[in-house]
Amino acid sequence: MELTPWAASWFLPFVTPICIYVAYMDMKSMRIPNPSVVALFAVFAIVGLVALPFDVYLWRYVHLVVALLIGMGLNAGGLVGAGDAKFVAAAAPFVALADLSQIALIFATALLAAWLAHRVAKHTAIRRMFPDWDSWTMKKDFPMGLALGPTLVVYLATPFL
Repeated sequence: MELTPWAASWFLPFVTPICIYVAYMDMKSMRIPNPSVVALFAVFAIVGLVALPFDVYLWRYVHLVVALLIGMGLNAGGLVGAGDAKFVAAAAPFVALADLSQIALIFATALLAAWLAHRVAKHTAIRRMFPDWDSWTMKKDFPMGLALGPTLVVYLATPFL
């Protein structure tokens, strides 16, 4: 079952502020705070009861478990941060299995745009506006929340585009 406008209209208003906060905090501190991940999960747990048919709602918890296990493996291998893995796991129930290729395309685009925007901002007056952000000085790490948050928001907005 694909994302329906009904489900998207229920999830989008609650998910958007959380995703904006995640992007901001990851840029500022290079961390995705656990309360934001818990809030994202709580939105699915509560709003999902209204937004999705009950059988679909229950099956979407499998998405969370699978994403969490994959994320834990990637984190153990040093490929992704723990916050990124937890955020993806909390976001996974919002995504319909039939939309995996769509979410992959959205993520690839968001990652490229986020990387480019971050690099441009790092070398312009924007950096002087936020001089204490940790993401400016990290050599190897990138604030993935800057791409992960917008990916979920854009995915939930697609039925309206």
